[in-house]
Amino acid sequence: MTRDEALAIVHEFVKNENLIKHMLAVEAAMRFYAEKFGEDVEMWRAAGLLHDFDWEIHPTLEGHPQAGEPILRQRGVPEEIIRAVMSHADHTGVPRVTRMEKALYACDEVTGLITAVALVRPSRSLLDLEPASVKKKWKDKAFAAGANRAEIEKAAAEFGLELWEHVGNVILAMRAIAPELGLVGNIS
Repeated sequence: MTRDEALAIVHEFVKNENLIKHMLAVEAAMRFYAEKFGEDVEMWRAAGLLHDFDWEIHPTLEGHPQAGEPILRQRGVPEEIIRAVMSHADHTGVPRVTRMEKALYACDEVTGLITAVALVRPSRSLLDLEPASVKKKWKDKAFAAGANRAEIEKAAAEFGLELWEHVGNVILAMRAIAPELGLVGNIS
């Protein structure tokens, strides 16, 4: 599946700009790891793009991503990607077995926390963000309270990476698309 095909599905079902930015951030992180581990970059990118494609039409745990599964199948999305999308949500009961599935789970939640940290910095940028800044905000449980820190830790461990190394990798990945994410800020 090409990036353009995955993006067409995203644009068909997602109108919320922030949700699209989240999916682009996860895609960037998935691309980073696919390149790092010599995996299929296009497939990993597509999984990152598509993981939340149905959130606006199925915004509950009862619906997302299970109700989106047949839509992906109807559009010819490869089974490996569908399985990764299903496994990124613990409540589906689909175990994460492959490296791609573990990567998607590890990249999903952490991108939201990194975005939140970047947005409260004076620069409002990813370009000068370091893992130490995320670590400082990590300790403040009221900050970005929706970012499930226990899940982020569990996901990094499942993926086989030390948490702060993983955070640093995801920051690097997101920096590559900072303009698309609106996170260049006031750095020139």
